[in-house]
Amino acid sequence: MLRERVSNDIYIFTSGLYAQVTAGVVVTPEGSIVIDTMPFPVETNEIVRFTARHPPGVRYVILTHYHADHTYGAYLFPEARVVSHDRCRRLLATRGKAGLVAARAEAPELNEVRLRLPDLTLDEGEMDLHLGGKTLRLIWTPGHSEDVLSVLVEEDMVLFASDTVLPVPLIVDGDVEMLQRSLQKIREIKPESMVQGHGEVILRGEVPIVLDANAAYLSTISELVAEAVAKGRPPETLLAVGIERCGLSRVAINGQAPQLHAANLMALYRRMKRANRAG
Repeated sequence: MLRERVSNDIYIFTSGLYAQVTAGVVVTPEGSIVIDTMPFPVETNEIVRFTARHPPGVRYVILTHYHADHTYGAYLFPEARVVSHDRCRRLLATRGKAGLVAARAEAPELNEVRLRLPDLTLDEGEMDLHLGGKTLRLIWTPGHSEDVLSVLVEEDMVLFASDTVLPVPLIVDGDVEMLQRSLQKIREIKPESMVQGHGEVILRGEVPIVLDANAAYLSTISELVAEAVAKGRPPETLLAVGIERCGLSRVAINGQAPQLHAANLMALYRRMKRANRAG
């Protein structure tokens, strides 16, 4: 697992086992704050060992959304308070529990995982956490899923954007229009650095470029799918439109970009087809 430092007391961990998913640690004199927790215990335990070298220990774990790759490690921080959106808590208690049962059947290394539900939640808008001279602003940025939080460390202007910002925006479990609004919200924040939910950290002048590329990709695939539905084309025809024609790289996220792109197209097609029938 890769560890990098993006400011004096903010560290980023990037998984070597699952799709370059990221987690963060903000170290303060009054304790640490962990942002997301990795899916596999072997990598989460690396974060546990790291935080143990920075007493007095972990005070908070922020779960940015309910997806397994961001939440499964929360149980390894038993002394910390777990924070999320209220929708995240509800989704973990339903889809999350069912998903863990299925995941254990595929990956025995998850047998030890115990789903940890959040202790503290926010319903809408924003919430601030203050600890050891740091202010973490929790901002609801739905679109990838309905419960996503982005986390701004205000003193450093480092934004943990979670899966609101990805090398390939993913809306299979989400909504394009909501995600576009969330991208605009992040533009207005103007972070100096941005941690994607998966992939590399985006630095300074690259932040607006990445946000614009994500927004343009979402607009492009929406137009492509709307045209296919309007003309009665079968969904498979969309697969001929590669991700690079939509403005993004096919090698992103360890080469998984084409599969994510195809999943977006199929999910959008199904939604637009249903909307047309309902209309």
